[in-house]
Amino acid sequence: MNTQPSVLAAGEPHLLDTALPEFRFSRLECAVIAAAPDVVYGAARDLDMLSKHSPLLEAATAGDQGDLEAQPRVALGERTGRKIVFGGGGKVRKPTIEWRRVEPGDYPGFEEPGGAKMAAAFVVHPYGARRSLQTYETRTACNRPGFHHAVRPLLDAGFPGVDIVLRGALRAIEAAAETEEGST
Repeated sequence: MNTQPSVLAAGEPHLLDTALPEFRFSRLECAVIAAAPDVVYGAARDLDMLSKHSPLLEAATAGDQGDLEAQPRVALGERTGRKIVFGGGGKVRKPTIEWRRVEPGDYPGFEEPGGAKMAAAFVVHPYGARRSLQTYETRTACNRPGFHHAVRPLLDAGFPGVDIVLRGALRAIEAAAETEEGST
């Protein structure tokens, strides 16, 4: 007898899908963290990616990390306790993408010629007893059809740096969450 449901219930929509549903480039990193999901979420929420001084992050975003008003990244959505989404826009200039701040209300319609949009999400999943799976996904979309061919070499060349930023953020979240978990 087959007791499996014939149709699986759909989950809640992913905020990253809402922020940037169509994209050409994506990176995903994850880590299993020895802490409860609420502790991991708190560590991800408290991670100050916007004001953290890092030469690599500054190079990757082509911005000064100290001036929050000049930050190219803005909050695009949050499901408290589970998901945080942020993003920005930029102009593609060889050999870099010059990211700039695009306010949340302007983000969906950002269509600057020769531009690109980036969105990223931290998502926390329960993963056994007092463990969590933390994911960090980034997506990039070009504003002009076919422009991805010109952007691909820039993103491929930059992705090792992006990967380092992704992994560094996950390590910082892991360290903070496991320290917090150990102190409770």
